[in-house]
Amino acid sequence: MTETILTRCEAQGLRLTEQRRTIAQVLEDATDHPDVEELYARASGRDPNISIATVYRTVKLFEEAGILEKVDFGDGRARYEDAEREHHDHLIDLHTGKVIEFVDPEIEALQERIAAKLGYKLKGHKLELYGVPIKK
Repeated sequence: MTETILTRCEAQGLRLTEQRRTIAQVLEDATDHPDVEELYARASGRDPNISIATVYRTVKLFEEAGILEKVDFGDGRARYEDAEREHHDHLIDLHTGKVIEFVDPEIEALQERIAAKLGYKLKGHKLELYGVPIKK
């Protein structure tokens, strides 16, 4: 992925206020899966004039434009990640809520084989694993 969230917004002709630009940059800088409250805290740290309502509206706009993807890890919080990120799967620690991103070629190949066995060509998938740490 070479395009940023901001360049994809501009390419789609979205009106970008300074506050939306700040939110886009916060999303671009995120290495986790922030929810709206986390995005608001980060964005308002950069621009104290940003309201939580602006963050909600901007996230909705970016999601509807296909720039952001909403993810739900079963904790009641809608989280967001760049819709154009490299493919990855998630492992969610049920004790801490930590989300671990991973890619496993064996899992990818297995999913392709299963789809083919059932008569389908796989066009995409989401894999979320939920677990607890193994005590050592």
